[in-house]
Amino acid sequence: MRQRIRTNALIIFDIVLINFSLILAYLLRFDFSYKNIPVWHSQFIVRLLIVSSIVKIITFIAFKLYNSLWKYAGIYEMGLIVGASFVSNSIMISYAFLSKTRVPRSIFPICMLTDIFFIASVRFAYRIFRRVVKGEIIRIKNSKRVLIFGAGEAGAIIVKEMKIHPELKSTPVAIIDDDIFKQGKKINGVPIVGQRKDIATVVEKKQIDEIIIAVPSASRKDINEIFAECSKTQCKVKILPSVSQLIDESVVMQKVRNVNIEDLLGREPVNLDVNEVASYIKGQVVLVTGGGGSIGSELCRQIAEFEPKKLIILDNYENNAYDIQNELLHNKPGLELCTIIANIREKQRMESIFRMYKPDVVFHAAAHKHVPLMEANPTEAIKNNVFGTLNVAECADKYGVKRFVLISTDKAVNPTNIMGATKRIAEMIIQALNRNSKTEFVAVRFGNVLGSNGSVVPLFKKQIEQGGPVTVTHPEVTRFFMTIPEAVQLVIQAGAMAKGGEIFVLDMGEPVKIVDLARNLIKLSGYEPDIDINIEYTGLRPGEKLYEELLLKEEGLEATKNNKIYVAKPIHTDLALLKRELDCLKEIITNNPEGISDYIKLIVPTYKKVENGN
Repeated sequence: MRQRIRTNALIIFDIVLINFSLILAYLLRFDFSYKNIPVWHSQFIVRLLIVSSIVKIITFIAFKLYNSLWKYAGIYEMGLIVGASFVSNSIMISYAFLSKTRVPRSIFPICMLTDIFFIASVRFAYRIFRRVVKGEIIRIKNSKRVLIFGAGEAGAIIVKEMKIHPELKSTPVAIIDDDIFKQGKKINGVPIVGQRKDIATVVEKKQIDEIIIAVPSASRKDINEIFAECSKTQCKVKILPSVSQLIDESVVMQKVRNVNIEDLLGREPVNLDVNEVASYIKGQVVLVTGGGGSIGSELCRQIAEFEPKKLIILDNYENNAYDIQNELLHNKPGLELCTIIANIREKQRMESIFRMYKPDVVFHAAAHKHVPLMEANPTEAIKNNVFGTLNVAECADKYGVKRFVLISTDKAVNPTNIMGATKRIAEMIIQALNRNSKTEFVAVRFGNVLGSNGSVVPLFKKQIEQGGPVTVTHPEVTRFFMTIPEAVQLVIQAGAMAKGGEIFVLDMGEPVKIVDLARNLIKLSGYEPDIDINIEYTGLRPGEKLYEELLLKEEGLEATKNNKIYVAKPIHTDLALLKRELDCLKEIITNNPEGISDYIKLIVPTYKKVENGN
C-alpha cells in the first residue's frame, strides 16, 4: 500500500514535469516569449500537453521507471530514463505527423532533452536528499577509517558500497594501487595516494583503522607480500577473496573477510582435469580408508562430486565417520553411501569388506601420523602403517581393485622417525605388489596440510586463545604446507594419471619457516608477536629434523602434464624378500620391541634415528 502511494505520487509529479518540459521546449524555441509563438502553433499546445502526458507515462511504465529503488540510482537507471524519453518523444513526433498537428520540428528533440533533465534530476535529487538527511555522506561517529588496496573494479565497488551504506560504519579514506598511471586520480571522490611500499606511511598520515585488500585476481604470492606490508601497521587487515564472488555487485562488502593463513601460503590454485578424474571415479565403487580423518573426509567430499556408484567410508573411529556421513547425506542426498567401522589391522575383517563390496578404487588414508606419539609407541605405528597397509593392499590385489592410491608423506624420505619409516615401508609394499598385480598401485607423497588434526595451525591458534606463549621447536625449522582441499585435489588427479608403481610427488611450493607461520597467525589474531603474545623455542623433539624432503636421491623426478604433480622413478622392491622381512618385523614387535629401530634400518636403509633433533 505504501509503495503504491509512492508510485502514484511519482506519476503525478512526472505529469507535472512532462507538461512543464513541453512548455519550456516552446519557450526555448521562441526565445522565451509567448508572443513569438504563432497562433497556428499555440492553438495545439493544450492538446499536445494532454496527449504527451498520456504517451509518456505509459512509456515510463513500460520502461519500468517506477520499479527502481531510486536511493540506489546509477548508470542503469539513467539509461532507462534516456531510452524512455527517446521512445516517448519519437511517438509524439509520429502522432503530430499522422494527426496533422502543427508543431515546430525542433520542439520534440528539445523536449526529449528537457524530459531527461527533469526526470533524472528528480530521481537523483531524491538519492542526494536521502544521503544528506539520513547521514549517508556525513561521517558517522565511531566509523572506521578504511584504506583500500586495489583501484580496480573491486575497489571501486567497495568504495561505492561504503558510501551508500552508513550502517557499515566504514569510511573510505584513501586507495593504494601499484599502477603508477592511477596515482593522483580519484574513485568516487576517494584519492589514490600511493603504492604498496607506501602503505605504512599512508596509514600513519591518514589515521587508518582498517585495510581491505581488494585485488581478487592477485596471486597468492602477491597477497602474501601485500599482507607483509600491512603487517607493519597496527591496522586490522581484511580481504576480498576471489573474482567469482564479484558477480553480484550489491553484496561485495559481505564477501570481505578477515585474512586467513591459507591466503598467505604464496601458492596458486589447483586446476583439476575434471574429465580425466571423472573417468576413473564416476560410476565406480570407491573405498576410502581413514575416511573420517582430515584428509580422508575431504577425499570423501570431493569424490562425491564425481558421482561414484557407491562411496564407502571406512574408519576405526565412529565419531569421525558419523560426522562425515551426516554431512554427505545432507549435501548429497542422491549419493549411495556406506559407512563401515573397522580396523585395517584385522585381515579377516578387511577380507569380508572387500569380498562384500568389491571396490573398484581404493584411497588408503588410514594411518598413525603424529611423529612424537609414534616415537613413543613404535609398535602401534608399525601395526597400523605397515601391516594395516599390507592387509588393505593384499585385499585390493585379491579382489580385483582397479586402482589403489596410498596417501604417503614427505617424512618417508630419508626418515628420521618411526612414523616416516613406516610410511616408507608402506610405499615399498605397494610398489612390490604392483609388479605382479592387475591392480594399479600408486602412492602420493606430500607435506603438511594446514588445519589437519594435530597440525601446528590448530595448536598455535589454541595457544594464542590462551594468551600464549606460542611454542616453536627451533627458529630455523621449516615445513612444506598446503591446504587440505588442495592436497586432496592433487591426490585425486594423481590417481587419474596412475599406470602402476609410481610415487607421485606434489609440488608443495616453497618451505615455510614455522616461526614465520606463528608470527603471521599472531598478527591475524589481532596481536603483536613478542609484545602481546610471546614465542618460545622448545627444542627439536625426538625424530624431528629441521627440514623435510620430498624425494630420495635415487628416485629422480619426471614432470607430468599437471605442473603441480611429479612422478618419482620406481625403485625395484622384491615382494618375496620384503614379506620375509615383514614377518621378522612382526616377530620383533611382539617379542623384542627394543630391536625395532635396528631392524627398521635393515628394511629402510635411508632411515636414521634422530634423538632430540640431533
